[in-house]
Amino acid sequence: MTAWFAAEVSVHLDAVHRYFLRRAARQDADDLTAEVFETAWRRRDDVPRDHELPWLYRTAGFVLANHRRRAKGLPLQLAEEPVDGDHAHRIAERDRISRALAALSERDREILLLHAWEGLNGEELAEALGVSRSGAHAALSRARARLRGIWGTAVQDGTDG
Repeated sequence: MTAWFAAEVSVHLDAVHRYFLRRAARQDADDLTAEVFETAWRRRDDVPRDHELPWLYRTAGFVLANHRRRAKGLPLQLAEEPVDGDHAHRIAERDRISRALAALSERDREILLLHAWEGLNGEELAEALGVSRSGAHAALSRARARLRGIWGTAVQDGTDG
């Protein structure tokens, strides 16, 4: 069991840590990551074989939700910006993206971030969300549609940066 955990679960440490860096305050990411892996170790019999990463992301979502309830709402943290290009444009674009994501429901935002930032598709997204594969596809499609609606409204209102 220890060998399985080391080979199949703990290899995802960096991915889970990046998950938190994108969603929580940088100073909390280490502790939140540790909490996920502590939970994984305690519940190692419940971690589905060959679906370890989606299970870890789902657990990370619960850990983050509990953390936010305790902290009464942490701001969304976006990934670090590349250093090349127009700095003012990057800041404006980052603000536009942040506002659009903030306008979504927490579930829609999580679905989009799991797909876009964490690279989950199909079965993995379904596992992370705790739904069927078709349910995950439908949820992703609806979340994308809502984001397009928000994005279109921002452009029409002239708030696109």
